[in-house]
Amino acid sequence: MAGVHAFTSITTNYLPKARGLAESIRRHDPGFRIHLVLCDDPPPGFDLAAEPFDGLITPADLGLDDPGWLFSHSVVELCTAVKGPALQYLLAAQGADKVFYFDPDIAVFGRLEELVAALDRHCALLTPHQCVPEVDDEAVRANEICSLRHGVFNLGFLGVRGDAEGRRVADWWAERLRSYCFDEPQRGLFTDQRWMDLAPCFFPDIGILRDPGFNVATWNLTHRQVTGSLRDGVRINGEPLGFYHFSGFDSGAQERMLARFGGDNPTLWELRAWYLAECDRHGQAELGAYGARWSRFDDGTPIETRQRVLYRSRPDLQRAFPDPFATADPRASYLQWWRVEGPTDGDAGSFRAAVDAGYGRVLGEFLDYTAARIRRSPRLGRLGRACLLGPLALARRLARMLPG
Repeated sequence: MAGVHAFTSITTNYLPKARGLAESIRRHDPGFRIHLVLCDDPPPGFDLAAEPFDGLITPADLGLDDPGWLFSHSVVELCTAVKGPALQYLLAAQGADKVFYFDPDIAVFGRLEELVAALDRHCALLTPHQCVPEVDDEAVRANEICSLRHGVFNLGFLGVRGDAEGRRVADWWAERLRSYCFDEPQRGLFTDQRWMDLAPCFFPDIGILRDPGFNVATWNLTHRQVTGSLRDGVRINGEPLGFYHFSGFDSGAQERMLARFGGDNPTLWELRAWYLAECDRHGQAELGAYGARWSRFDDGTPIETRQRVLYRSRPDLQRAFPDPFATADPRASYLQWWRVEGPTDGDAGSFRAAVDAGYGRVLGEFLDYTAARIRRSPRLGRLGRACLLGPLALARRLARMLPG
C-alpha cells in the first residue's frame, strides 16, 4: 500500500510506549500508516483492532523465525536486528513511498510534514547524536566519546524513500543486521547503530538532519535551549519541537542525565512528568515488567548473555542444538549441555576457552573437504595433487592440536 508508513519495534513490555508513539503520530498526521513490529508474544487480550496500529509484523513475517538465530540475540539485539528487514518488508511487500522508523520511547509534537518533504530531497534521513562540538570536558566524555563508542547517528529515528537508492540503503542495512546486530563494542559493533556510521560514505544522497527540533534527548541538551510549555507549545532554540526521545526511562538513566544536563529547566521536567503519565495511561503498571518470550528457555529458565555469546560463536553447538530454547529432551538440550560441559561460573578464562573450542573441528572439516575436492580433480594431475595434498595433510595434523 503506497503512502507514508511508520513503524516501531518492541517486546511486550514496551507496548505502553509504542501506543503513546502511535497516538502522537496520529495527532499530527492521521494519514500515516503505523506498524508494530512485535518480537514477543502479545499480552493476553491483545486486539489489534483496538490498538492505534494499522498492522502487526512478527519476526516470522520477516523470515526470521529460526530458533538458533533468535537465541543468538539478546532482547535488545533482536528488536534492533529486525528493523532492517522490517524496512525492506514495508518498502517491498507494502509498496510504501516513504517509511519512517521511530523508537517506541519517542513522542511526536509536530513538524512531520517537514520530515516527509525532506525525503523528496534525500533517499534517507539520519539524525546525529550531536550537531555542535562540546566545550565542557564532562560533556565531551558523556556525549562525544559516547558517540564514538555507540555510533555517530541515533537510530531511534530513520527515514527512507521507496525508490531504487532508498531500497539500496535498506537492503545493505538489513543484510548487515541479519548477520552482525550484536552489542559487542570490542568488535566495533553496537547493534544496528554503528553500521550507519558508514552509510553516508556508501550512499551520498543520504540527508543528515541537523535541525535541533528533531530527536531532542538528554545527550544533546547542552546545545538545545528548551522553552515554553505543553499548553503553549515547546520550543527548541526558538523553533517548535518536532519530536522528543525519552530514552533511558526504565533504567533510570533518563532522570539522571536530565538532572545532569537539563538542570532545573521547568519545561524539561514538565515533559518528563507528562510522559510518565502517558505511559501509565497506556498500561505501564500492567505491562512494564512483562517477561519477553525469547529471554528464557522454554522451561522458564532465564537465558544468560554468555550462553547466547557462546552459542553464536560455536558452529558445532548450532549444529548439535538447532533449537537451543528446547529443554524437554536432555540429550538435545543446549541448557543441559551448558550445565554439564559449559564454563564454570565467574571463570572468564574457561568461557573464552569454550568460545574457542570447536574451531579445530571446524577447520579440520574444511581441510578434509578441500582435500577431497583436490583428489577428485582430473585437471590437476598426479604431481599437482601431490603438491597440494602434502601441505594440507600437515595443516590437518596441526588442526587436531586445536581445541574441539
